[in-house]
Amino acid sequence: MAVLNTLKPKEVWQQFEEICQIPRPSKKEGKIIEFLVDFAKKHKLEVKTDSAGNVLIKKPGTPGYENLQTVVLQSHMDMVCEKNSDVNHDFLTDPIQPIIDGEWVKANGTTLGADDGIGIAAELAILASNTVKHGPIECLFTVDEETGLTGASEIKEGFFEGKTLINLDSEDEGELFIGCAGGVDTIATFAYDAEKVPSDSVALKLNVKGLKGGHSGDDINKGLGNSIKIINRFLWKGTHKYDLRLANLDGGNLRNAIPREAFAVFTVHKDDKASLILEFEEIKNSIVTELKDTEPDLKINIEDTELPSFVIDEPTHYDLLNAIYACPHGVFAMSRSIPGLVETSTNLASVKFIQDNQILVTTSQRSSVESAKTDISNMVESVFRLANANIQHTDGYPGWEPNMDSNILDITKNAYEQLFKVEPVVRAIHAGLECGLFLEKYPDLDMISFGPTLRGVHSPLERIHIGTTQKFWDLLLEVLVNIPKKQ
Repeated sequence: MAVLNTLKPKEVWQQFEEICQIPRPSKKEGKIIEFLVDFAKKHKLEVKTDSAGNVLIKKPGTPGYENLQTVVLQSHMDMVCEKNSDVNHDFLTDPIQPIIDGEWVKANGTTLGADDGIGIAAELAILASNTVKHGPIECLFTVDEETGLTGASEIKEGFFEGKTLINLDSEDEGELFIGCAGGVDTIATFAYDAEKVPSDSVALKLNVKGLKGGHSGDDINKGLGNSIKIINRFLWKGTHKYDLRLANLDGGNLRNAIPREAFAVFTVHKDDKASLILEFEEIKNSIVTELKDTEPDLKINIEDTELPSFVIDEPTHYDLLNAIYACPHGVFAMSRSIPGLVETSTNLASVKFIQDNQILVTTSQRSSVESAKTDISNMVESVFRLANANIQHTDGYPGWEPNMDSNILDITKNAYEQLFKVEPVVRAIHAGLECGLFLEKYPDLDMISFGPTLRGVHSPLERIHIGTTQKFWDLLLEVLVNIPKKQ
């Protein structure tokens, strides 16, 4: 049964709800690719795909607008797949369940996928419409934006023809984005030896839950808690005071999400259990007090568990906990040229015990200054090298330098003022967008990014504001009819 059919703009919400039925995790976009190709064929539109899986659907201009310059509308197919630990949901097979909650649409205990499903929905609504006026458009849908920007990085010259691109992947209505940060991941790997559990030991499990999480770009400056950092404070203190021995540590999931949950299994001598639990309560109270304003739902608990089959060797144990404690997380520098813009940041994203007696620690760094991006990634690398870990950096992605003389910026700004009688904010974003990668292949592109208001993205708190979705739609249609004619 349709849930969103009473919302406006109806044509956009109808497409969005249909998209919610299609599983589309990063790197597993086969079903949404098939859907988009079938959609194009159903509406008798030209469609093509490339070797990466990107889809391009073309639609001619409507009567009277055939001679306008071609515009590329762009959004990404994949979504971040995060859920609360008590929610039974398989992102490979199960549909997202949207819920109307007052002025917002959210999901039932999972990410909603409005990032960037709402962009896809807007494009499909235009492609399907017989009444929306526009010049020639090319709707570009890219794959794997969330975990590697693979689609944008592998797109070839000549795949699309337009010289003006509107990215529909922004999250603050009333703000027009003309620049973004570049990024790189720094990944540390620890190799450990499995040792016997010390005699006369008991096992405990420590859990951290209830954090908001969020986008490691948009939300990194909000003072949110990091579940890995929180759990490590206790483990580090317990190690030095009670000879705690670690058997497992698991926190976070995605490189571009601030980790919300974590757990650890460890052993301690049975005679130290009571004192350690008292110590835990003191640390817990301190952390809850520190984060009471930004993380009111934080839950930290400790409980008995079965003895593990092994603990990791002491040198690796110390190296891991020291490195996590020393690893920077959060804002490193603010922009000197754009007030309020985070220039450089780093996210301690996940810790996982993996096969072959290895522990994988994933971090991501962002900056609008290329040299600063390199500097902060080198800093993180140095921390883990001092802890005897092996280090790898991903290829990363470039930033998008703002262009205040942009023609599409002038068109969009004027359209916004005409519609809403207020001046929009023009700014850059600390999150990564695919625009920087497009510029590498299409250096003459004139680009802008805008969208409705989203909050809590990359977490189960993700939600999209209903009223701003109408404004987003109205702005997009107004921009399309004001595109200049071909020269």
